[in-house]
Amino acid sequence: MRGGIAVLAAAAAVMVSAPSALADDGAARGRVVEDAGTVGYRINLDGGGDYIAKLFGFKLSDGKSLKLYCVQITVGMRTDVDMVETPWNKYPAADSPFNKNSDKINWVLHHGYPGLTLDEVGAALTKQGVKVHDGISEREAIAATQAAVWHFSDGVNLNLQKPLAEANPAEANADVAALYSYLIGDQNKGIGAQPKPTLNISPAKADGKAGTKVGPFSVATSGDVTSLTTELPDGVKVTDADGKELKTADVKDGSKLFVDVPAGAKPGDGSFSLKVTGELDTGRLFVAENYARKPAQSLIVADSEKTQVAAKAGASWTEAGAVPSTPAPSTTPGGAPSGGGELANTGVDAAVPFGIGGLLLGGGALLLLVNRRRSRA
Repeated sequence: MRGGIAVLAAAAAVMVSAPSALADDGAARGRVVEDAGTVGYRINLDGGGDYIAKLFGFKLSDGKSLKLYCVQITVGMRTDVDMVETPWNKYPAADSPFNKNSDKINWVLHHGYPGLTLDEVGAALTKQGVKVHDGISEREAIAATQAAVWHFSDGVNLNLQKPLAEANPAEANADVAALYSYLIGDQNKGIGAQPKPTLNISPAKADGKAGTKVGPFSVATSGDVTSLTTELPDGVKVTDADGKELKTADVKDGSKLFVDVPAGAKPGDGSFSLKVTGELDTGRLFVAENYARKPAQSLIVADSEKTQVAAKAGASWTEAGAVPSTPAPSTTPGGAPSGGGELANTGVDAAVPFGIGGLLLGGGALLLLVNRRRSRA
């Protein structure tokens, strides 16, 4: 973020709590807390411009904390909007280098700071034959790591001749340049697999019939399931594929859940919820809610602590044997079904009701004729 933007937006750092740590689709959400971050240095970029490198403090709606770097250098930071966990392929700028370099950014986060400790970062440089001066300081590590992230997310380059914009020792400039060069260099082969979601249930909604198992609902989690709760009518249960009712301890990453509805159940619906304890892994992306209306600098997780998150899925069902209603086919002005296709086959010959009706109508007419002849006799 440009240093002139009132030191990373001087908005009031008030955390507005939401009822849970999740968006409606189960994604984690939270807000930047301005005073909770750690400033590195103001850095120079090739072509002009100086920007403050900062490791941001971020508070989830459940009160737990994350540390994040930004991945949109020219978009202003905001502390007054919710940031929602978002898949890499939903990055809000379609033409951004982020989309082709996300695996490189992930490698930077795992090999820079705080993905590695300061001692580990210094040791990695020493192993490459790079001299550092009294180790790498936290400010140097933050400046170099953020600059490397921006290199891949925004296509900008650190000025290696004078990395630091302010009057700082030559040793600090050299250390920042060395770490930055390492993080964007040949050693960076990328970490292509997107971090596994802390918790996701897919699909979020499924339909079926009484007498069947509605589902499956697939569970993806990087944490430990701590709660399975249901809001279902009597007799309706959450089970596995064999119909065994599931308890919390039975559910884990990769589990497939079903809503088992008895054959005699009336049409209805219900839901179940899971909670897990886990970490929002390094590399998770957070994008502003309603980004199109209120753009805010997107963020990516550099470090996290354990947090509890939850997700919910729903099911609905019709009566056993009920045939879903079929809309009448649209017709052309001449009255024929549009598209030239046949009427949907629902398992009953459409001519049968008309044949039976014709027989009943013919039989009634014959009986009426016989009665009239008898009355004349």
